[in-house]
Amino acid sequence: MVKRVALLGSTGSIGTNTLRVLNSLSDRFELVSLCAGRNAELLCEQAERWRPKRVCIAQGAKEVQARLAPLGIEVLEGSAGLQDLSVDPDVDLIINGLAAGVGLRPTLSAVRAGKDVAIANKETLVVAGHLVTDWAKQTGATLLPIDSETTPLWQSLQETNRDEVKRILLPASGGPFFDYTQKQMASVSRDQALNHPTWQMGPKITIDSATLMNKGFEVIEAQWFLDLPVSKIDVIIHRQSIVHCLIEYVDGGMMAHLSTPDMQLPIHQALVHPEKLPTQVERLDLTKVGTLSFFQPDTERFPCLQLAYQAVEQGGTAPAVLNAANEVAVYAFLDGRIGFLDIPRVIAKALDEHEAGEDTLEAIFDADRWGRDRANELICSLES
Repeated sequence: MVKRVALLGSTGSIGTNTLRVLNSLSDRFELVSLCAGRNAELLCEQAERWRPKRVCIAQGAKEVQARLAPLGIEVLEGSAGLQDLSVDPDVDLIINGLAAGVGLRPTLSAVRAGKDVAIANKETLVVAGHLVTDWAKQTGATLLPIDSETTPLWQSLQETNRDEVKRILLPASGGPFFDYTQKQMASVSRDQALNHPTWQMGPKITIDSATLMNKGFEVIEAQWFLDLPVSKIDVIIHRQSIVHCLIEYVDGGMMAHLSTPDMQLPIHQALVHPEKLPTQVERLDLTKVGTLSFFQPDTERFPCLQLAYQAVEQGGTAPAVLNAANEVAVYAFLDGRIGFLDIPRVIAKALDEHEAGEDTLEAIFDADRWGRDRANELICSLES
């Protein structure tokens, strides 16, 4: 049976990689809709190539409409259009590759509608993991992780008794500032922070990787996908980005998943699960890799990782504030308004001031607004 797909975030790094994977699986998937933020030109090129029934863009729909109208492609705009794509009865699978907090509402809507959702947007499960997973159980929706670490873990643990797992380890590359001192990091530039040693990604997630917040988000995300407490999820620095996850069992044995670093692989694995099918991903040659190295993360130099654990410990709406304050601080750094080390300072201050409440949907959205407002206030005080 061919699955009908809506791809959210089609012009970003996850989206473009997903299209490459879908191209190799054309007998299994039909692309029904595309959604993008502001890259109207690339969205139009994708629509002309794939001929979906409809597309959505955050802004600039008139330009897209003028170009795609002759092809009979419906053009939607903004959050209302995104909502329509998320619950479209013509769609079986939503692939959420949207950046940052904008990915939450469409995931919630899709799961409530009983649709399967492949999630590359970590922020969704960071902010509302309990709601997403609970609603998925109620509606029968399947949640599929798209992540170079979480996807192989999720596959490997499908039939594993969780009591047999002592812990899992999520490897992190360490980012571009692995060897930097605090003094050096205080003056790093936007371009330096965007120069990731392994992955080609969007700017927001690249900065999250540089601060190690991305790995903190993965810790929170993993607890929901893997049904494991955060106390069983550790992070290890692995500079080569060859080992993507490790599982330590109670008997002392460990199992690792190794591959070349290519996002097309976890996307492919998630989409064809539980099958294993051939891909065009470059094969791993361990004789060429030579040495694999591992280090403990330094949470004094990279406090964002510890802040993620702190948010889980605080519970309630604290993860929503963590995500909101981080997003505001990251974009402020990208805009040149604050320094690299100000990112964790803003987040820590917001977390410390927040009184975590019950994590209902309404409370989560309230905490998100509060976290963004407070982060902006803190950033303004740093600028003055």
